[in-house]
Amino acid sequence: VQLQASGGGLVQAGGSLRLSCAASGRTFSRYSMGWFRQAPGKEREFVAAIRWSGGSTYYADSVKGRFTISRDNAKNTVFLQMNSLKLEDTAVYSCAAGNTIVSSVYYARSYGYWGQGTLVTVSS
Repeated sequence: VQLQASGGGLVQAGGSLRLSCAASGRTFSRYSMGWFRQAPGKEREFVAAIRWSGGSTYYADSVKGRFTISRDNAKNTVFLQMNSLKLEDTAVYSCAAGNTIVSSVYYARSYGYWGQGTLVTVSS
């Protein structure tokens, strides 16, 4: 599976962005998909994940209620809708795919495939 993330950019605090992650490969629908982010000088952290069926979603507490992850298996794409953006959301966002169990969706090591990151910059 190859992943290509897009949709990052510069946005004012309180604004919205929608990230997309396009996947190649026929087995996309079998994988859980996750979004992670890494801010300058900080470690990579979990943002959101969605199980292969799209029926279960998981969020970091810091983004719960503001971000929504979704997927379109027909289009091999996963989305991250980010609303009410804050300065602390500034980071490089990366998408990932993997065969995860429910308890492991939060951990980067559970994902075997990664796309390049897309930069999100939130300004005041």
